Amino acid sequence: MFVRSVPAAPGAEPGLCVHGLGGSSANWTDLMDALRQPGPPPDEAGPLIACDALDLPGNGHSPPPPDGDYSVAAQAAVAARLIEQRGRGPVHLIGNSLGGAVCTHLAARRPELVSTLTLISPALPDLRPRPLPARISAVRVPGIGPWLVRRAGKVPARQRVALTLRDVYFDPARVHPDRIAEEVAELERHDSLGYAADVLLGSAKGVIAEYFRRGPQALWRDAAHVRAPVLAVYGSHDRLVDPRMAARAARTFPNARVVVLPRTGHVAQMERPAEVAGEMRIMISHGGHRAQ
Repeated sequence: MFVRSVPAAPGAEPGLCVHGLGGSSANWTDLMDALRQPGPPPDEAGPLIACDALDLPGNGHSPPPPDGDYSVAAQAAVAARLIEQRGRGPVHLIGNSLGGAVCTHLAARRPELVSTLTLISPALPDLRPRPLPARISAVRVPGIGPWLVRRAGKVPARQRVALTLRDVYFDPARVHPDRIAEEVAELERHDSLGYAADVLLGSAKGVIAEYFRRGPQALWRDAAHVRAPVLAVYGSHDRLVDPRMAARAARTFPNARVVVLPRTGHVAQMERPAEVAGEMRIMISHGGHRAQ
């Protein structure tokens, strides 16, 4: 399992970041850097956080799981084992999109491993129709999903990166050209491994399955059982996770600070890392605040 880390300052508290569908540990570079340094006034007194960021199985530099299990529960178990193996728990647990679903499951089922929970556009069930999520959910259709993934894989890497940035950023023009070049090179490397399509298909099916799960295993049931302080960050212009879900998060998590960032898309940790770090320091310092 590949893990990206930052140098830990004396007294820094441990954190763990979990990326979203098709992402990697590189999605957290800017937020990790912001959290390991003092913030500007008035939140400079908040804790320093030395984060690890993992590549979920089959993503980034991590190999695919031997059993081919890409379910949210299986990926939460991977993150839990990492916390235990590194002996740094409990951690400030941070997840984006699919990673938010993974972290919610983990925080509810293994509360002893989590000191706080930060969710950035978490992929928690929402069955209201929206064009982009509907396109992703098509992978569940037998025969259609593999065809869509294979077809997407034939699109040049630079074009796929541009399309992804359009989908997840409010303003893709904010992305530095060097960062785009890095994303293109990484996508080309991952394509060459031969299992990228299976990973994307399996991970998409895993998170979509949670949208239709009912009963005590459902993700919103998990959310209601999270006892750690929670920060839930939504983007006002998110095309994947409806920012109106902020209201449900505020009602469901027992101890939550819920924020909708203006002019922000699906990856606030990449688009507005300083603002996310500042909101985390407020949440940690005050033990969470229920949004009104």
